[in-house]
Amino acid sequence: MDPSLSQPQIPVVDFAGWTSGGPNRQHVAQEIVAACKKVGFVYIINHSLPGTLLDEAFHWSRLFFELPMTEKLRAPHPDGWAVHRGYSRPGLEKVSQAVSADNDEERAAQLREVPDIKESYDIGSEENPTQPNQWIPEDTLPGFRGFLNRFYWEGFRVGGEILQALAVGLGLDDENHLLQKHSGHNNQLRLLHYPPVPADALEQQRAARCPAHTDWSSITLLFQDDCGGLEVEDVNNPGHFIPATPIKNAIVMNVGDLLQRWSNDQLRSTSHRVTLPPLADRIEGEDRITRRRFSIPYFMAPDPESVIECIPACMGPDQPAKYEPITQAGYNQMRASMQY
Repeated sequence: MDPSLSQPQIPVVDFAGWTSGGPNRQHVAQEIVAACKKVGFVYIINHSLPGTLLDEAFHWSRLFFELPMTEKLRAPHPDGWAVHRGYSRPGLEKVSQAVSADNDEERAAQLREVPDIKESYDIGSEENPTQPNQWIPEDTLPGFRGFLNRFYWEGFRVGGEILQALAVGLGLDDENHLLQKHSGHNNQLRLLHYPPVPADALEQQRAARCPAHTDWSSITLLFQDDCGGLEVEDVNNPGHFIPATPIKNAIVMNVGDLLQRWSNDQLRSTSHRVTLPPLADRIEGEDRITRRRFSIPYFMAPDPESVIECIPACMGPDQPAKYEPITQAGYNQMRASMQY
């Protein structure tokens, strides 16, 4: 038997039935929730973000990362974990679950010895005073700031539609139950670039791209290029990962830790990683250098003072709440402090 036949697949949901406002809204909502319960990831196609807008976003991302390092460092990520904005050079950030999962500082230190070969640039709402944006000068890349601000709010708009669908799929009376805790001012838009790297450095774990982790938001909307490399853990076979093969213009949506807590573990915040792209997508040759990869995740986060506690529809006499209430700010501090 072909082992690939027994692997779980990431479901594909056609979102047109939701945005059209027709009778299929309930079915679409139930499909998304079913995917989030079974896999924790779902491809969303025919959403309301135009393909031309996504192409433009990747165009600006490439222009930014092709700037000289001296120019990118004019918008540096601030020291420490408290502010998550600006440019992070390769190796600055280390995504690791070691401290939170096992409280294992020694293991975390070992993981941080293997550098992440990626660079990133993060922005948020211009009206968030606790997370001020870090911008390169306008004359360095004219139009960059204006486009990213526009794309940020477009991401919030479509993310809000997905939060509404999740609420309906969970059986909540108010489709805005989740969305009303998200003003949009606490989200994070990230541009990611994975430079070329020798394949054997990744294979021998002398370097990494993005180690296995879960996201600490409500949901993540991911836009990826055609390179490949994203993998999702098989929840029925821990330690085994399946590829999230790129689908043109699809949103790869995944559940974050906060939504898992809200749903009393009904929806899965699934571990995922970025590693070697498929063989066909590598730059072949004697040195076996990988292709560069671009992706754009958009993290939907509740407002800082929002209390994350079990949704009544997700608990009952035989399903008591598994988590104590926590604010988004409290959870954010717990997770962010181990990343930098």
